[in-house]
Amino acid sequence: MYMHILPAMTKISAKATPVSPTTSVVAGDQWDRRAWALLIVLCGVILLDGLDVSLVGVALPSIGEELGMSTSSLQWIVSGYVLGYGGLLLLGGRAADLLGRRRVLLIGLTAFAVASLFGALVNDGTLLVIARFLKGVAAAFTAPAALSIITTTFAEGPARNKALGIFTACGASGYSLGLVLGGALTEIGWRWAFIVPVPIALGLLFAADKIVPRQEAPARVAKGYDLPGAAAVTAAMLLLVATIVEAPDAGWTSLRTLLSSAAVVALLSAFVAIEQRTKYPLVRLGIFRSSSLVRANLGAMAIVGSYFGFQFILTLYLQSLLGWSPIETALALLPAGLLVAFGAPRMAPIIGRFGTAPAIAASMFAFLMGYALFIGIEMNPTYAWAILPTVLLVGVGFAIGFPAVNIQATNGVADEEQGLAGGLVNTSLQVGGALVTAVVAAVVADSGNGAPELAALDSAMVVVIVAAALGLVAALGGGVSWWRSRLALRATAEGAR
Repeated sequence: MYMHILPAMTKISAKATPVSPTTSVVAGDQWDRRAWALLIVLCGVILLDGLDVSLVGVALPSIGEELGMSTSSLQWIVSGYVLGYGGLLLLGGRAADLLGRRRVLLIGLTAFAVASLFGALVNDGTLLVIARFLKGVAAAFTAPAALSIITTTFAEGPARNKALGIFTACGASGYSLGLVLGGALTEIGWRWAFIVPVPIALGLLFAADKIVPRQEAPARVAKGYDLPGAAAVTAAMLLLVATIVEAPDAGWTSLRTLLSSAAVVALLSAFVAIEQRTKYPLVRLGIFRSSSLVRANLGAMAIVGSYFGFQFILTLYLQSLLGWSPIETALALLPAGLLVAFGAPRMAPIIGRFGTAPAIAASMFAFLMGYALFIGIEMNPTYAWAILPTVLLVGVGFAIGFPAVNIQATNGVADEEQGLAGGLVNTSLQVGGALVTAVVAAVVADSGNGAPELAALDSAMVVVIVAAALGLVAALGGGVSWWRSRLALRATAEGAR
């Protein structure tokens, strides 16, 4: 049964009740200065993560030219980050629950700054990929830690909805800002794409040390830690992301891909067996009994997967076929980022009134409309009529859907498992993005004989549309449950009268 958004709760001052990452103390719409300061720091963390995902993308040609890297090796600069991030998110989320969210956040920010500086100084392609992987690992710990601090500090209901709306808007805005900033920094030198995040991370580290409340590590850590389970799920996620990333080159039906997929299944099976038997599981499997949580994670996969696939197609279309520059391509996508930045923080009242499932369904419908408009685009388009409508609809979809999936994925989850819930939804985002992008890349390569042609891009758009449609189906299932619960509550209220 869908967990409906709780109504407005009694306003509690963060000063009157000590802030603790395991106790929700901020409720209602009126927050004091301490609550806002905490939220700003945590939003800075997710903005930095989003910024770094896209910052290096437009610098790849310059990196390849200076370091003598081939096109196939260059993609590992992007994939290395995805491997570290997507592969260790579950471990990062649970580490935040078990070792202390503040501690994990500070260690992650320190590692992020060090890895960024390392990447700026290296002169070898392999070392640069290692630097990106380490940055992804650091983000895999900072992102769920920041999310779980929010969800355990702001009470479930209007306060948490508002906080998560701002938080997710900052993540998406960081990604959009990274596209534009990356293009500008590349004009100076690609190393600036690694240097700029260093002072940002250090500034956030200093602020977090001052503002994020101290906490004692939960007593559960002293009793036991599921090291076998952590090793199994981390290996499974790393191998899954690596398999997805390499499948287009190796072949989806090649022996290498099939064996790698079989190994992923074996590792996940081993992980499930470990979790069922261990006294202190890394992931309590019962959390998946929540249908709303499962649908939220499916929605997260569909939203980010379809968008990353579309962005891949649009980038090929604008740069390879139309000859646009990286900065022009980034500016073409900017309207979507602006809609998310200004729209997502204002979604909390709408989501609170109509529920997360209808909001996710509406977002997926907006995505579908936008992607459908892009099918059949021609070689001499007018941006305002041929491209901008799709970009705007994608922005609307993100502004509505991104906060909704984060709210639905964490509502109804106990405070001691908020890090796990945050790790799950972030893992879904990364796996969805990697999977759909890999399939889209394979379709473009096969249909276009290795070159981006209009027919190949149209075929790849079908993959994007299917991904969005699957997300809509999952959301509609939750919408039916939501309406049933609303009708049941109304009938109960009328019977009480």
